[in-house]
Amino acid sequence: MGKIKYLSKRILSLDYKNMLNIAKGVAKKAKKNYLFILFDMVICGIKYQAGYYDYQEFEFYNLNKKERKTYLTRGKNNEIVKRFNDKSKFYIFDNKEEMYKKFAKFLKRDWMIINKEKLEEFINFFKKYNAIIVKPVDGEGGKGVEKFTYSTEEEAKRIFYNLLDNNQTLVEECVKQHHDMDKLYEKSVNTLRMFTFYKNGKSYFLQAILKIGNGGVVDNFSSGGMYTYVNEAGYVFVEAIDRNDNIYYEHPISKQKIVGFKIPLFNEAVEMVKEAAKVVPEVGYIGWDVAITEKGPLIIEGNCFPGVFQVKPSLSKNKEGIIPKYNEVMHIF
Repeated sequence: MGKIKYLSKRILSLDYKNMLNIAKGVAKKAKKNYLFILFDMVICGIKYQAGYYDYQEFEFYNLNKKERKTYLTRGKNNEIVKRFNDKSKFYIFDNKEEMYKKFAKFLKRDWMIINKEKLEEFINFFKKYNAIIVKPVDGEGGKGVEKFTYSTEEEAKRIFYNLLDNNQTLVEECVKQHHDMDKLYEKSVNTLRMFTFYKNGKSYFLQAILKIGNGGVVDNFSSGGMYTYVNEAGYVFVEAIDRNDNIYYEHPISKQKIVGFKIPLFNEAVEMVKEAAKVVPEVGYIGWDVAITEKGPLIIEGNCFPGVFQVKPSLSKNKEGIIPKYNEVMHIF
């Protein structure tokens, strides 16, 4: 009964216009009949909880039944979150002030929350660090994230009041990334999304995604960045992609080769997120955004809805999704 209710809710909430447009685009790319693709999308939605974005992104049109079962879809990801993440603890991750307090030992940088009484404190903070990053306490996807460099006290005052107006009340010291990470792209901090699972007193590292900036000050996929995948030895093993499905063997700006790039201090980062996973045991499945600095890895933030990431079949040799690896520790599918 629960599954029927879930499917009914999904059917009612679908953006059918967008679904039809995606089906047409997929049919053209796959050189298959449009009605066949549309019907197949519906079948995949029922059998694999795959939305039309999943169908397109993970190229379900080129997978057989056995291969499709191995791919994590948004519906199945929601199942993991529902089963292992206690909703009453989401506020710790949804509000950055709460999260920063709870995971203070892993942040390794100074920060403050501003309000109208903290002008002088803000100016002193700004002067001390010269460059700051600002963001909303409840923002996501890189929205509202900006970088400022100190010039004059008058200008700092103007910035302060603008930040209050824009609800960008979290102010923090800029993270200076490791020089090797600068080689990829130096205008943003290129972060790792590292997935952990915690159950029965034990932490597990699941996988790591490398997010790389491309023309902006943030590396988020939704803000023009790209991402790729890192193996357990810390090496990038596949090309990066952006939200427009462009594929990058090397970075278009820095010209640094992406495939084969070695993440510095990767093992230390793995141990750090496994330790962080123990702090809120009621939330077992977390995606950590991690920066690598000269002094070691640090946590930018944690996500209790970690997102769905796995190598596109066209970039993979074996056309296998992430579910088999997740199942080794979760035993859910």
